[in-house]
Amino acid sequence: MTRSTSPFGTEDRTGQPGESTETIRLICVGDKQTLPRGFSDEEVLALDSSATVLDQLASPSIEGVWIARELLPELGELRGLCQSGLMLRDLPEGAALLDHKIRVLWANRRLKVWAGKLEEDPTGETIYDLLGNPDIMGSDLCPFHTAFSTGEESSGTFQTSDNRFFQVRAAPVGDNAAEPHLVVTVGDITEEILQQQKLAAIHRAGRELADLRPTEIYQMGVDERIDLLKDNIRHYLTDLLNFEVIEIRLLEQASGNLVPLLSVGIDQEAADRKLFAHPQGNGITGYAASSGTSYLCYDVVNDPLFIPGVANARSSLTVPLILNDQVLGTINVESPEVAAFSESDLQFLEIFARDISFALNTLELLVAQKADTAQQSCNAIHSAVALPVDEILNDAVNVMEDYIGHSPEMVDRIRRILKNARDIKQTIQQIGQRLTPLEAVPPGISSDEHALLRGKRILVVDEDSTVREDAHTLLERYGCIVETARGADQAVLMVRDAGEDDKYDVIISDIKLPEHSGFQLMMRLKEIIDPVPMILMTGFGYDPGHSIVHALQNGLHPKARLFKPFRLDQLIDVVQTVLLAGGVAPDNQAGPAANPPTVGQIHSR
Repeated sequence: MTRSTSPFGTEDRTGQPGESTETIRLICVGDKQTLPRGFSDEEVLALDSSATVLDQLASPSIEGVWIARELLPELGELRGLCQSGLMLRDLPEGAALLDHKIRVLWANRRLKVWAGKLEEDPTGETIYDLLGNPDIMGSDLCPFHTAFSTGEESSGTFQTSDNRFFQVRAAPVGDNAAEPHLVVTVGDITEEILQQQKLAAIHRAGRELADLRPTEIYQMGVDERIDLLKDNIRHYLTDLLNFEVIEIRLLEQASGNLVPLLSVGIDQEAADRKLFAHPQGNGITGYAASSGTSYLCYDVVNDPLFIPGVANARSSLTVPLILNDQVLGTINVESPEVAAFSESDLQFLEIFARDISFALNTLELLVAQKADTAQQSCNAIHSAVALPVDEILNDAVNVMEDYIGHSPEMVDRIRRILKNARDIKQTIQQIGQRLTPLEAVPPGISSDEHALLRGKRILVVDEDSTVREDAHTLLERYGCIVETARGADQAVLMVRDAGEDDKYDVIISDIKLPEHSGFQLMMRLKEIIDPVPMILMTGFGYDPGHSIVHALQNGLHPKARLFKPFRLDQLIDVVQTVLLAGGVAPDNQAGPAANPPTVGQIHSR
């Protein structure tokens, strides 16, 4: 048997190691007697099995392979081999076979395209060289060495220099422990990674929108905070989401008006346009605000809802600002290109819209909190000085009684003291009102509903200092001017010495006073003012002297009664009733059983 040397070692003519095969032109599998003529024995390499043919084909002198019919693989197996080759070649993922030094033995078309070497043979290169020496992301170990060392499948994520990302999986194949191989699959996950990075950046941006530290809160005014929020929103929408034409409107809940907050790249006429949260005639913005749903417009030419914000707009994306199922406003972005926005853009803008809603709510809470803190400080100061100032007023009118008719100069001086004392209280109250915008007024206290109380002067007469203090707290929050007296004698002096601008609109008195009853006080006051805008209070309906009955018989309004302890709404209702009636009882009053109109009925007339 002749021996020859092959590129894979020294083999004999039956495929065993032997002499050189430089003259070999044909490989024969099976009986050489079946060979076609024209080949000498020296030009033929005889093999026992077709499975070993591939190992011999590297020699450039080989012109062909002859396989006897009886040694051919089954046709199904041959067809499967061909189809598998085509599948691997055109697989949408990259695939490669690596040797133990992670050099490429074979790579499919997809992997060579990604590597930019479609027309080249990457055999012999390392997989790292083929992919442009990428970095392994995170703390992952090299998946190839891990697969070799553990004998198990391993994976990792590679990032290339041109910011592409690949998911690589490697698994050992074959049972040759001396020279193991790896089968490797490579998937392009660039879009997925970039989406994740963009999503993380949006979440970071959302956290930073209203990230105001305590020092910043106290150093910035409300307008400055709004400007900061607008700048942050503008920055992230343009730089992070790459939107160039932006409009944000906030919804006025009472009127439905969509008020412009931020406009970038919007025509001035469009920015000034009146829009309402209504699905008809208010564009996509009005539809999104009224329905609470997002709207992706691929081509504005074919969309009847669209009202352009810029002249060359061809597509738009509109998302409502929603917090706790309540629409706060809308974000609208536009583009001069048809179908410029995708479902991903919609998803990202909806996520960022939630962050904007939270930021707006946080800003509103900060404004309300600062206003409430200022109001509480003013209230605390006012509460601390209210009763002492009332004592000054009481003492001043007592002193003034001694000088009336004797020393006009002293009376004028005491009147100035009275005026200055009253100015002190009013100044504190006015400061508190200026520091508290209407938006910060506690729910249920409507400035319009209780406008009747604003500026009204109320005198409260009660021996209990707690009642007098509560009168200041409860009534002054509605803009009333409250003064107090301990007993009937002080109250008479306060009413008698009140100037033209200091007359009391309502007088609230307990039925049991140190010197007189509430009814007796009412009759004394009737000598000074008539009618007397009186309200009488009693604890739990206790009235042993029938003070209220007598007062009703002498002109007390039937609704001008309070039973302690009373609720705030009851106090306000009674005060408003007396103010509307001007202290006069209805003409058809017939004693305590009379049925006067309520405040609601008076309002409806």
